[in-house]
This record gives sequence, structure tokens and C-alpha cells, in this order.
Amino acid sequence: MRNDDRRKTIVEQLRGTGTVTVAELVAVTTVSEMTIRRDLDVLAAQGVLRRVHGGAVLLRRAEAESFDARLTTAAEAKEAIGATVASMIADGETVVLDRGTTALAVARHLRDRPVTVMPLSLHAALALLDGTQAEVLLPGGQPSRQELALAGPLALVSVRSLRFDVAVLGAPAFSTGTGITTPDLADGEMKRQALAVAGRAILAVDGTKWGRTALVRVCPPDALDAVVTDTSAPQAERDALLAAGVHVEQCP
Repeated sequence: MRNDDRRKTIVEQLRGTGTVTVAELVAVTTVSEMTIRRDLDVLAAQGVLRRVHGGAVLLRRAEAESFDARLTTAAEAKEAIGATVASMIADGETVVLDRGTTALAVARHLRDRPVTVMPLSLHAALALLDGTQAEVLLPGGQPSRQELALAGPLALVSVRSLRFDVAVLGAPAFSTGTGITTPDLADGEMKRQALAVAGRAILAVDGTKWGRTALVRVCPPDALDAVVTDTSAPQAERDALLAAGVHVEQCP
């Protein structure tokens, strides 16, 4: 199989599943692992995929965009989701708040509330500090360049040492079959830790993220207490969540 044909096959595999392992590609193409790894490096340099341990994930357009560019994607839906999530949090409660643009919308609606929030990104931290009442706890960790997300051992220790009433999570990918998944290993680890230290979990996710899967599993759908989304989320998937006992809030 020629290089171009082989790389076309890799891309087709990724478009079908969103994620692929080196072993799977070796089986499909019948070439060596070293050849597949070189192909993945070439496709990563072209902006087609992102290399992860043991394989690759499809670099979807929303993932390739900068944080600032993603702020304009489904902006009205994210703002409505942020307001709804904030309304589900009582005064005096403690919240661990995920990274991402939807979490930033939640932060804007909590900043003038008497709550205590540990944000997992500096974007959300700055939004909360711009308010009048929310008390902000910052975890440790090294912020990523664009996302300004806080992850790694120091951030994990900070989250693990506390207990929160609510975890508000975002999701790069979500489906009723696989639950929350993410292409980022560090992000997955932080999300799982946030779930472990919270009394209840709310997923804030707009309709563009539904029906996707990524490499790293975070949790199944039934680990969530509530999902807040918008009208573009697939009706069949929303019905499946309700049948599984997960509360679903749909924003207009």
C-alpha cells in the first residue's frame, strides 16, 4: 500500500470512530508499527489529527480552534446553559468548575452569588473574580497556553484534598453510549477527580458535542445527576438519559 493510500485509510478510520490505536491501524494496513507512527506524525503536522499515547484522535474543527474562536461557537446556547446551571446551585454551596467555554459561561452567572468555586481554568477564575460575591479557590498546576486549564499533579492534589457540593463538568464529546470522553489525558484525569470529590454532578454541554466520542473515558452517563443542554441535542439521546434516571434540563 502506497503512503498516500495508507494515510487515506487512516483518515477514513478516524472519521468513522473519532479515535484509533496504532495496533488497529497495523491490522488494517498490514505494515509495521514504526510506519504507522510515521504516518500519524505526518498527519498530525498537517493538522488532521492529534497524537495521543498509543494512537491518535481526529482533530475536529472545534478542537483545532483557539479558545477565543470557540467562544463564538453556539454562544447563545452556552450562555443559556450557564444561566440554567447556575440556577441549580444554591447559595452557600461549594462548586468545582471544569475548564472550557461553557464552564466560562457558568462562571459569569455565579460571580455575583454567595458561593465558593474552585475553577479548573484561569479563564473562569478571572470571570469569577470580576464579580462581587463568589469566593474563589485556585488549584495548583501548570496552565496550558490557550485553554489556561489547570491540570497535572499539583492541581489533582488540590482537588483531592477538598470536598464539594457540586461538580460542574464540560465535555468535548458526549453520548449516551460512552458518556463523557475527551481527547486529552490530563483533562480526563481532572474530570474524574472532580467527580470523585463532589456530592452531585452536572454536565453542561451544548448540542454540538452530542454523538461524539474521544479517546479518554471520563464517566458513563449514569454517573451524572443532571445534564443541561440546548434544543439542538438529539431528542433520542435525551430520552435515553431520562430513561436511565438522569435529569435533563433543556434550554431554549
